[in-house]
Amino acid sequence: VHPDVATSLNNLSLLYSDQGRYGEAEPLYQEALALRKRLLGEIHPDVAVSLNNLANLYRDQERYDEAEPYLSEALQVFRQVLGDEHHFVGRVTENLGILYAAQGRTEEARSLYQQALAILEPKLGADHLWTVRCRDNLAKLE
Repeated sequence: VHPDVATSLNNLSLLYSDQGRYGEAEPLYQEALALRKRLLGEIHPDVAVSLNNLANLYRDQERYDEAEPYLSEALQVFRQVLGDEHHFVGRVTENLGILYAAQGRTEEARSLYQQALAILEPKLGADHLWTVRCRDNLAKLE
């Protein structure tokens, strides 16, 4: 099996998730994650992408306890492979903040949004979609 199969599974899962077809998306995300881990190893950016996407699916379904370990692992992998200041680290940090905000963990969410902004703004600019979204999420806490 080629790693592109996992990418295709992941992309189809994203489509299903965007359509609210969570029951169809979840097994495909899980399969993509398992394939990526087997083919690429546990510590690879594509593995972190799969972890992040599966976590966001769980968060969207309010399955917060399931989402958090996947986001934490994605963050750890991205930091290890790409460094603490990479924009993917900022994005997953923000996603963890979104999870905490949904759980009412406002102060933790605020701190994560601030950390994410400190990465995203210098790397991507103030007008980038990810930066703007993060700034908006932080403002919603005020």
